[in-house]
Amino acid sequence: MKKNLENKWALVTGSSRGIGQQVALGLAELGCNVIVHGRTQSNTESTLKLLEGTKGKVASVVGELDSEQGVAEIIAQTFAVTSELDILYNNAAISCPSTPVFEFSMATWERVFQVNVLALAQLCNAFGPGMKARNWGRIINVSSGIADQPNLAPYSVSKAAVDKFTKDLAFEFKDSAVRVNCIDPGWIRTDLGGPDAWDSVESVLPGMMAPVIIADNGRNGDYFCAQDFGLFD
Repeated sequence: MKKNLENKWALVTGSSRGIGQQVALGLAELGCNVIVHGRTQSNTESTLKLLEGTKGKVASVVGELDSEQGVAEIIAQTFAVTSELDILYNNAAISCPSTPVFEFSMATWERVFQVNVLALAQLCNAFGPGMKARNWGRIINVSSGIADQPNLAPYSVSKAAVDKFTKDLAFEFKDSAVRVNCIDPGWIRTDLGGPDAWDSVESVLPGMMAPVIIADNGRNGDYFCAQDFGLFD
């Protein structure tokens, strides 16, 4: 990986394990200062330990994404670490129990949309204006290739909303060096993906770095697939 992002600050939501943990490691390899996020401080410890000895600085923030106030607390903690967040990697998401499509409660729809869509939008609202003012930034929203599974409709519809929001937000930055894209990591063996998924969590690298290292006038409002990328030169 040739691009060096030394001194750039990155926040990765849901980076205490799984795909988010791999993203944090990939960003550290590129020289980033990494802010790890987990629900509790103890949850972040394994990622923080893996990041020991990396080139950049490392910090952590904690909190839930299931309420506006919880997200606001994460934002405040992040600003306490750095006043200039350069990379926002919206990785955290939840799914829902497999349920006949007509039987999902409104509470399930609301909970999934709060974590997967509204929290993401609130984070973009907090950090996007600073990126625009400084004329540099990367916002990456983790999407999903899920299809034809009405039994998981709240999750799949929330990811469709993420894709549309990504396109709308990207247009806001079209004349700047801020790039906003989404990425599908693939069907990965994690707590969310389940034990029958096709690929290991390690397989998301280096692909998950693709929307980070693109040119400042590169792809914007686009859809990346992490499994399409081999090792970078």
